[in-house]
Amino acid sequence: MRENPVKRRLAAGEFVVGTMVQELMTPAVFGIAQAAGAEFVLLDQEHPAWGLERVREVIAAGRASEVVPFVRIPDAEYHFVARTLDAGALGVMIPSCSGVAEAQAVVSWAKYPPLGMRGFGLPRCELEPEGVGATLAKANEEQMVIVQIETLAGLEEVEAIAQLDGIDLLWIGHFDLTASLGIPGDFESPGFEAAVERVLAAGAAAGKPVGLMVASVEDGRRFLELGFRCLAYGIDAWLYEDALRAGIVALRG
Repeated sequence: MRENPVKRRLAAGEFVVGTMVQELMTPAVFGIAQAAGAEFVLLDQEHPAWGLERVREVIAAGRASEVVPFVRIPDAEYHFVARTLDAGALGVMIPSCSGVAEAQAVVSWAKYPPLGMRGFGLPRCELEPEGVGATLAKANEEQMVIVQIETLAGLEEVEAIAQLDGIDLLWIGHFDLTASLGIPGDFESPGFEAAVERVLAAGAAAGKPVGLMVASVEDGRRFLELGFRCLAYGIDAWLYEDALRAGIVALRG
């Protein structure tokens, strides 16, 4: 069972940075991310059409790197949570967490007994030398549950969600959250700023870090100053497009 340095750094009050992958789901992505200095890669299964088999192959190829694999699953269901962790993810992100009941269910699906109800399905190569019991305990310790606060329903229960044992990281889905608040894409509005403050306060009260995807260094620095401690810098297709455009514009100029 792999160790999770991202979880340890967050628990120590430190800041971590990684990136999100949607389109370029290639076995080389973890090596590329490590060369760039990323600490984690968040593989997205909510929006792209990639299946678990491809995600498993990418995670397996990434074991040669030190980059931590997280996966945003399509929805909060047992088979998505358990099978994704079985595939080697060290954390699952739950999109659009609807409230405490759903968050509690996800924790139970992600954790082995006595902390949850996840069925044992790890490959034999991941067994700890001390046996199955030690393996289950280490899996419970190393793997993370990340919940996205991106709806009004989730925001209204964020304080209680943050207090749950087994929830490791709150994550603001800013596009969907502004849409749910009736201000789609308006990240400068007082309503969005108040929502961000509420999530940060809930995290601070529970001793839980808060994360976000940022599209620029300037935005990243601003959110770090607000108290965010986990940032995904960009989405693969956006980063590629920006770098390609900059080079082509420079050549044409």
